[in-house]
Amino acid sequence: MIQLHDKQFVPFISANEIDFAITKLAAQIQDDFADETPVFVGVLNGSFMVVSDLMKKYKKPCEITFIKMASYEGTASTENVKQLIGLNQDLSGRSVVILEDIVDTGNTLVELKELFKSQNVKHLKIATLFFKPEAYKQDSKIDYVGIRIPNKFIVGYGLDYDGLGRNLPEVYQLSE
Repeated sequence: MIQLHDKQFVPFISANEIDFAITKLAAQIQDDFADETPVFVGVLNGSFMVVSDLMKKYKKPCEITFIKMASYEGTASTENVKQLIGLNQDLSGRSVVILEDIVDTGNTLVELKELFKSQNVKHLKIATLFFKPEAYKQDSKIDYVGIRIPNKFIVGYGLDYDGLGRNLPEVYQLSE
């Protein structure tokens, strides 16, 4: 068990399970874009570990850029997504893969899809390491899912609780 601020968290997903899921995601995306050079767009802050590890396993040419979105305060989604750092390159006619650490309500994805629709991209795919199907409120398809998890608050491997826990190599869930 670990303590972050005023909350306790218990072990949930091991570093080995995460590595296996990242390897699987990289292989699936690589198969789908075998003849292209996709642009990976990491959604900061949470996706930095996912992006780093996925890039090490992706063996074909690719590009990487980042965007920063925010929708959480404490342990709950605010339902209001803000773009904090935007894209700084032209992606028209390019194949784009959005890399998320976690998808729960899907509100961030709606905002991202609108943003990329205006960019006139060739293909837009969504990849996430963690997916909470019980919390998902959107109709949009998620193209690549690493691990499906219950609707519990988690930290570690890039995910935080009020700034703490991102550096943990495994994932912990909120203790009940």
